Amino acid sequence: MNEADWKIFKLIKDKAIEKFCDDSLLECSEQINKSGESAHNKYLALYRLVNERDKQMAQLFDAHSRSKASMQLMAIRGQGLAEEDLLKQLSQAFLAQTDPKKHDW
Repeated sequence: MNEADWKIFKLIKDKAIEKFCDDSLLECSEQINKSGESAHNKYLALYRLVNERDKQMAQLFDAHSRSKASMQLMAIRGQGLAEEDLLKQLSQAFLAQTDPKKHDW
């Protein structure tokens, strides 16, 4: 991976983490504000949701290294978390290499 792609990847990853967290917090808020559910059921559902999102976050964002950047970007793109304007700044080779559609992601 060339230096320019690495720099853009870091920006994509940072913004993707923020989007992932924003989406997760919105889901948590929706769970908490569900009407007709007992506080205990809301808590249990929230607990499961946070655990699931934590696992997803680890799979998507842990192990920040150049050797794992391709796989991470493919996963980030597969989840719809990458900003298109930043993706356009990547080299065509790296963009093609991380296309989730080509790898059945």
